[in-house]
Amino acid sequence: MKQLELAERLTRISEPQTIKMAKLSRELKAQGIDIVDLSIGEPDFDTPAHIREAAKKAIDEGFTHYTPVAGILELRQAVVNKLKRDNGLEYTPEQIVVSTGAKQSIANTVLSVINPGDEVIIPTPYWVTYSELVKLCQGEVVFVPCSIENKYKITPEQLEAAITPKTKLFMFSSPCNPTGSVYSREELKALADVFAKHPQIYIMADEIYEYINYVGKHESIAQFEGMQERTIIINGLSKGFAMTGWRLGYLAAPKALAKAADNIQSQFTSATCSITQKAAVTALTGDLSTAHAMVEEFRKRRAYIFEQLKSIPGLELIEPDGAFYMFPDVSAFFGKSYEGTTVNNADDLCMYLLHKANVSTVTGAAFEQPNCIRLSYATSMAKLEEGLKRLKTGLALLS
Repeated sequence: MKQLELAERLTRISEPQTIKMAKLSRELKAQGIDIVDLSIGEPDFDTPAHIREAAKKAIDEGFTHYTPVAGILELRQAVVNKLKRDNGLEYTPEQIVVSTGAKQSIANTVLSVINPGDEVIIPTPYWVTYSELVKLCQGEVVFVPCSIENKYKITPEQLEAAITPKTKLFMFSSPCNPTGSVYSREELKALADVFAKHPQIYIMADEIYEYINYVGKHESIAQFEGMQERTIIINGLSKGFAMTGWRLGYLAAPKALAKAADNIQSQFTSATCSITQKAAVTALTGDLSTAHAMVEEFRKRRAYIFEQLKSIPGLELIEPDGAFYMFPDVSAFFGKSYEGTTVNNADDLCMYLLHKANVSTVTGAAFEQPNCIRLSYATSMAKLEEGLKRLKTGLALLS
């Protein structure tokens, strides 16, 4: 008798290491073990009060019904206004699609663009979901390793060398998860000059960490001549407004792609939560001082964790220009042991730190950089201090 079988496509994807480590941390905590979690990419701040009040008002006014798939016009116009205000980019509401988180916006993009066999260039390190979505669409992932000497950013020469007649999409983030690297205007212009020679390539610019930037004005690759017509900007409210649980992201794209994303989303989730959409209008159009205050706190934590990690012999790292992660090279500890546990790679080191030091981190292998681990400083200073104390002690025991 034939056995029940699941779909073959499941063999092409795996559980994200970020989620896996967060799950392990929760399980250990449930057993009564005191774990300091430096694995999760989530602001530890509450959503600002004026945004929460807007949601309550929407509920009280009965705004609890289905909305258009792409989002209410008021919100799409607020996104248009934000893109003009913050980025100097002109869009119309028809070019905006609001989704249940930026991850769905990325999925909509990849599903709208990639056919089997299409090549997608992804500079590494990169956010884990990019490649998994490409694999689901049976596209071919072309990883381009970026060096710590260039702050893990792709160069124009590397980009040019990776492009083939099959290249359909380029996916990157700035500020970057996991490295915190930020592309300057000059660096983006140099990449745009390469793309100008290859008009068949779409560019997906993940700008979800836009507001968490420590070096000045955020720059978008869409600002350069000819680029907006082929760029899909991904953004949302989870990081800059501490609204992870609200689940709202959006894309801004050429009309044809926005229409395709709208169509795809209509078959998956339809519109995102109506209450969240009303709260998002207030977030995008209201006072940004709470967002700025959160970034200043992240700036203090960044300075602290950077100095602490720099003092640990064997670690190699850069000071991130954005987001809220440190991404040290830990390869100096490979081959070392403690109490019968040998660290052969970054995966081993993360498990060692979890079980021997009670600190949760994420292996760099998840981001296609197997010599590194990722630490999030989106946690309280007290937890950060304790976590780094444990990290130092745990690493010092290895010999």
